[in-house]
Amino acid sequence: MTSQLDKVVIIGVAGDSGCGKSTFLRRLTDLFGEEFMTVICLDDYHSLDRKQRKVAGVTALNPKANNFDLMYEQIKALKNGQAIDKPIYNHETGELDPPEPIKPNKVVVVEGLHPLFDERVRSLVDFGVYLDISDEVKISWKIQRDMAERGHTYEDILASINARKPDFSAYIEPQREHAGVVIQILPSQLIEDKENKLLRVRLMQREGIEGFSPAYLFDEGSTIDWRPCGRKLTCAYPGIKMYYGPDNYYGNEVSVLEVDGQFDNLEEMIYIESHLSKTGTKYYGEMTELLLKHKDAPGSNNGSGLFQVLVGLKMRETYEYLTAGAEEKVAATV
Repeated sequence: MTSQLDKVVIIGVAGDSGCGKSTFLRRLTDLFGEEFMTVICLDDYHSLDRKQRKVAGVTALNPKANNFDLMYEQIKALKNGQAIDKPIYNHETGELDPPEPIKPNKVVVVEGLHPLFDERVRSLVDFGVYLDISDEVKISWKIQRDMAERGHTYEDILASINARKPDFSAYIEPQREHAGVVIQILPSQLIEDKENKLLRVRLMQREGIEGFSPAYLFDEGSTIDWRPCGRKLTCAYPGIKMYYGPDNYYGNEVSVLEVDGQFDNLEEMIYIESHLSKTGTKYYGEMTELLLKHKDAPGSNNGSGLFQVLVGLKMRETYEYLTAGAEEKVAATV
């Protein structure tokens, strides 16, 4: 192992394509620094190219179309401080290109469809996140994108989602139960909104993970309903509703934070931030500052932007815990 890399921390980011991974990765880069973070897209471990998948009648979501043995060997090598020759899947041609050399880094993010699917790969992941978009929201997003930008019909879009659904349910969704954190994006419950412009975003934080203590609102362990709109927070109709409380998710104890509705003025997020505790921030206002860095990114004005930043901060905190010496670890847990 190289001397300057005493420990390589592996972060897994799982979710379907088009679920906001790229925005989340930009936010992680803000926290860890571009030079200290390497991102590996797991599409590069497709064992079948686009034509071969068509002949075999399998989607890219199917494990048969992916080389988990190589994925495990290479992520394990990086974690042990060794360089690899990583394959490249070319999204434009749908073919596999010659491999590229990748050196280990302080943080290696493995993102894509299957980072928590294979038990061996999962055992290497220090912090796993699953981005969970409900079907209603997924259809709305795809319609907005594909009808506007690509000229697809509503029927085509629905057919493409339904064609992937069996494999998605079988191989992607089950990874939720292995994630330390799940960001769930659902339709709003504040009003009936057929276009899903308003969103309800839930952050499920698993209890009992070493080096990770869930963030909370007002009072740890209580159940809180909060309508923050008023004199200190500008909200257009129908306003914002926040929730915090304990729950059970796939048999695991979790703490849930929820935001329903959208923020009108991100500068005012400091008011929300000041009521959240155990956020992993290093100074007052850091969360708001990080949110404002990408204020035009999708989801910035609702709970998805807020929770992406919060999860990034918690990852940094966990990273610092995992890479600290034994004495510092004891101090961090006291």
